[in-house]
Amino acid sequence: MNQQKFAIIYDHLKKDISEGNYLYGELLPSEYELVEKYHSSRETVRKALELLTNDGVIQKIRGKGSIVIQQDMTEFPFSDLISFKEVKEKLNLKHDTRVLVNEMIKASEVPLVKEKLLLKNNELLCHVIRSRSINKKVKILDEDYFLTSVVPKISDTIANNSIYDYLEKELNLDISYSNKSITFEPFKEFEYQVFGKVHHPYTATVRSTVFLKDTTRFQYNISKHLATEFKFNEFSRRQSK
Repeated sequence: MNQQKFAIIYDHLKKDISEGNYLYGELLPSEYELVEKYHSSRETVRKALELLTNDGVIQKIRGKGSIVIQQDMTEFPFSDLISFKEVKEKLNLKHDTRVLVNEMIKASEVPLVKEKLLLKNNELLCHVIRSRSINKKVKILDEDYFLTSVVPKISDTIANNSIYDYLEKELNLDISYSNKSITFEPFKEFEYQVFGKVHHPYTATVRSTVFLKDTTRFQYNISKHLATEFKFNEFSRRQSK
């Protein structure tokens, strides 16, 4: 019975933290208050708090109590080639998308993209910048460059919904694989404009060169996440000798 009870307390507290009832940096109710609330023993409450500590959700501080250290992070599948809409549906996210820029530019204007996509100076690119927000607070800044010989045009309506849906279902493109890298970078002027003032003005920036099945390089993506809210999980296995 006690084992069931501490699991119930653990689940309730973790749910309250996930739903924002207890925010990062705030204290949970004291052990005595939790004993009273859940009509349980102090040992049972401590067991539930221990599980939360092991999960990295709270930190117990002598003389103060249990403080919430879990921040509101969105865990993105780094190794998968997946659209934001697919991630949103899979993780039940409530992000709103806003198109900030949608234009045609020459490859010569973006030397790095020109190099990554093996382009000539006069080749044209669709340039799209979108922000992803929760409760009007921007969490992610996505910047995409598409080769117009493959993707002639992207409307704001498509960009607000899912570009990959359009590419695969309307243009029948066979998107196959990508090369990715992650760097942590300080805000520049544009990031301050989009993200606003934050305590730690850095982004976890994921850069991707995306290929079609026939190995054509057709897209370059720069996805900037607030560094304090970025979580990278990957499964690794040591190769046998």
